[in-house]
Amino acid sequence: MGGTTLDDAARSLGALLLHAVEGMDRPLFVLDADWRFSYVNPAGAKVLDRTVDGLLGADIWVEFPEAVGGPFEELYRRVRATGRADAVETWFAPLGKWFHADAFLTDAGLVVSYDDITARRLAEDERVAAVAAREQAVATAARAAADAEEAGRHLMLLGDINLAMTSTHDTDEAVQRFAELSVPQLADWCLVSVVGPGGIRRDVGRAHRDPALVEAMHRYADARVASNRSTAPVPVALRSARPVVIPQLTEEHVTTMVGDPVSRAALEPLRPGAVAAFPLVARGEVFGALTLVNGADRGPHTPTELRTAEIASRRAALALDNARLVAVNHQVAERLQLSLLSPPVQPDHLELAVRYRAATRGVSIGGDWYDAFLQPDGNTVLVIGDVMGHDVEAAAAMGQVKTLVRAIAFDRREEPTGLLRRVDEAMVGLAVPAMATALVCRVELAPTGRRRLRWASAGHPDPVLLLADGKVRDLRVRVGPPLGTGWVGELADGDVGMPDGSTLVLFTDGLFERRGLPLDEGRAKVRAVLAASAGLSLTELCDRLLAEMLGDGAEDDVAVLAVRAHPMNRPRPLEAGPEVLPPGGDSG
Repeated sequence: MGGTTLDDAARSLGALLLHAVEGMDRPLFVLDADWRFSYVNPAGAKVLDRTVDGLLGADIWVEFPEAVGGPFEELYRRVRATGRADAVETWFAPLGKWFHADAFLTDAGLVVSYDDITARRLAEDERVAAVAAREQAVATAARAAADAEEAGRHLMLLGDINLAMTSTHDTDEAVQRFAELSVPQLADWCLVSVVGPGGIRRDVGRAHRDPALVEAMHRYADARVASNRSTAPVPVALRSARPVVIPQLTEEHVTTMVGDPVSRAALEPLRPGAVAAFPLVARGEVFGALTLVNGADRGPHTPTELRTAEIASRRAALALDNARLVAVNHQVAERLQLSLLSPPVQPDHLELAVRYRAATRGVSIGGDWYDAFLQPDGNTVLVIGDVMGHDVEAAAAMGQVKTLVRAIAFDRREEPTGLLRRVDEAMVGLAVPAMATALVCRVELAPTGRRRLRWASAGHPDPVLLLADGKVRDLRVRVGPPLGTGWVGELADGDVGMPDGSTLVLFTDGLFERRGLPLDEGRAKVRAVLAASAGLSLTELCDRLLAEMLGDGAEDDVAVLAVRAHPMNRPRPLEAGPEVLPPGGDSG
């Protein structure tokens, strides 16, 4: 086949770059000489609370009049006037966020990209508050050593709360940890409320310093949400997004707060003497509330306790928001990854089955992928790989690597090692920001009429060949380094016959790698499961392999690609399903 032209390569590179810009998380847009939007990526339209079509051709000063005369306009005009790239960090009130904006001038116009740095600024605010608390503790140490010791304990508490809540992404578990750490340092007992979809409030976190009163606390907490009047501290704190402190709780307060006599009776054994409610607010959103209650013997909350509780509430809110964002990012990455995992071809006498299982014990989606397609000569190419990294970045990089492998493999017939080397060179030359393991196999029809399997590996686990009689072979070959490293050393191809009735199984390392389990034992289990599954259909074999190897959940993403060789002198078996070829494809 002829080589690609420079124009073809330029178009391919341009398409790849456009795909990368379209898929990246960082917002980006381009302004023409008349200050009109000539390009906006989806992330940019989302942050600007517009649609891409709605922004294209629009005048930025008309679309966003609030920016006129502000730091953004100054940045854009300065860069356009000087031709030098520049940046600015500023608050943009209409969107209620802090942004870091970068701008530079190109022939295509003024290119602007920016990051939402609200979380960072909030974190800086918290650090400033913590530093202020330490400085105040030092300044007052001469007056009372006890105050300094108390401040130190509370700073340690903030660290403990931050660590406890950020080490899990389960909201209920994080909130319970928050409650348990708050007692007794900040209060005799506390309740932590979480506001869910539709504004529904739940008292999830509960802790009391006195074990004898824990049951009474639960009885009151079970009834509190339904019995709280709108004037109670938590509803007021949620509405105003400000703390509510009652240093001396009276019977009149209790009657005003709790409308149900049964709930007031449930509260009575707890003998509340002081209450403080803090909203859990992060990035302008209310996630719940912390309620601290002291008994009559302890007295009102001290200023240090209240200050620490307010900081802790902000940190807890950020942790809850981060947990939500992680979950959303996880879902987006999984959807993106699944959208890039296209169904395999089904050549006439080869039956293919694929499986993908996302990690269930962690919080990240990886870059596992598989692919199967026909070359122009009718040979079937099988690919499985794993892009290093997690979530959206890994899924986006996986799409780039998969496309490179498919395009380069289709370009010419060559040994798998040659294909891997060209893909590696392309990734390095095109500065693809990823490294990936990959296993490439090609099923060929030899002149003798028998199938041959050729394969090569770039840092990927060896495939396994299951024979019709149940014997299992690890197809070993010298493994090269991952793609994207620019390796110039030797690579090795494997070559073996693929008898009728045999099944080739390719998989990623998530199938057999486990904490505390040697790799050899994991692979031995894979072989044992396959040997016991020799009589099953291909789909049943794949399902059993995942069930036996993963059990109740996967620690890492898992991709499996299985191929069964049916006799070529008979019709395609019914259990293999219909033949599926690309338009104009020929399975030979």
